Amino acid sequence: MAEVIKMPKLSDTMEEGVIASWAKKVGDTVSSGDVLAEIESDKATLEFESFHEGILLHIEVDTGKSAAVDSVIAIIGKKGEDVSKVLAAAKKELAEATPATEEKPKVEAQKSTAQVAPAPKPAPKARPAAKVESTPPKASNVDDRVKISPLAKRLAEERGVNLRGIRGSGEKGRIVKRDIEKGAAGSFLGLERSRDVEVSQMRKTIARRLSESKFTAPHFYLTIDVDMDRAIDARKGINEAIKPEKISFNDLVIKAAATALKDHPAVNAGWYDDFIRYNEHVHIGVAVAVEDGLLVPVVRHADSKALTQISNEVRDYAGRAKSKKLQPEEWEGNTFTISNLGMFGIEEFTAIINSPDSCIMAIGAIRQEPVVKNGEVVPGNRMKVTMSCDHRVVDGASGAQFLQSFKNYLENPIIMLGMASI
Repeated sequence: MAEVIKMPKLSDTMEEGVIASWAKKVGDTVSSGDVLAEIESDKATLEFESFHEGILLHIEVDTGKSAAVDSVIAIIGKKGEDVSKVLAAAKKELAEATPATEEKPKVEAQKSTAQVAPAPKPAPKARPAAKVESTPPKASNVDDRVKISPLAKRLAEERGVNLRGIRGSGEKGRIVKRDIEKGAAGSFLGLERSRDVEVSQMRKTIARRLSESKFTAPHFYLTIDVDMDRAIDARKGINEAIKPEKISFNDLVIKAAATALKDHPAVNAGWYDDFIRYNEHVHIGVAVAVEDGLLVPVVRHADSKALTQISNEVRDYAGRAKSKKLQPEEWEGNTFTISNLGMFGIEEFTAIINSPDSCIMAIGAIRQEPVVKNGEVVPGNRMKVTMSCDHRVVDGASGAQFLQSFKNYLENPIIMLGMASI
């Protein structure tokens, strides 16, 4: 009997996928374990293996097209089997399993909204055509209150001169012939252009999850300033010792945060509606910018790893994230997240919590500035850190205590480095 192949759920946040390519075509023989297609999820492009054997009888979703999770993408069976009944039954089963939603009553004529059932997929909204202004506006379109002589007005219309921005040199600011001639010689009418780009699966998921986090988790923010002088010296000494390998300031930040989380388990927690989960393990999510948005690969057990291990993992994750080669298990399971924009010169910012974590830490650039030490003004290196906290889990005092420990580890790196080998 023919087997229905459905769009798999390749990540915990995936709602639909895009067929990046088919490895088989209709009529090909498929064995169990054969790669059937490459599917783009919200976070990566992964190979999809067949669990069935037979002939690929039908492809429902063409290359480049999207489909909801659990919807039909193909049918495998015996040669000559009729797929129409199987396809119809599968679609009917999916439709019955998808609860329809009622349309909301209109509140205002111009602000009505409607809920649409997720399957079948709603038709895309029509976009307004991109505007391209290829002809200059006529002078006659200008407000009649503009003071202009009849001759100047006729010249402006003939030469397509835009009267906006032209200063009249006549009596009481009236525009005259010489102003039009001068304006025609120096005026430039630019074109208005725009382009529409389809929203990727990753961008859709980012928009949905961050909106849910921002509007459901009551965020509050704690900012602290860290003296980075000793961290700079420590990094320099470590890199001299481990040549040709190198560690970054971000590696030191991850290590300091992971060590501080062991001291403050109340921050290493997550909100799950009916309960709060306090994690004894420390898995640090590290935000990585990619072309379509943001991925957060996870450094597991970061508190017990050496700086070189952390550095190698993050570098590997960042490279594979940008080529969409990360596997689902590599971006799941974080208990705390770090977002670092210091390399872009950003001194301070706030980040949206990466649910179900209760906190995310935003790292700014190291800046050189005069500081007071021992009653004297001396050159210093400072770094601002802002932690976003979910007030349902973390209180101000517990968040502040964590940041004090984090600051202490960065300002005295020998303390945390003594807990694990470099």
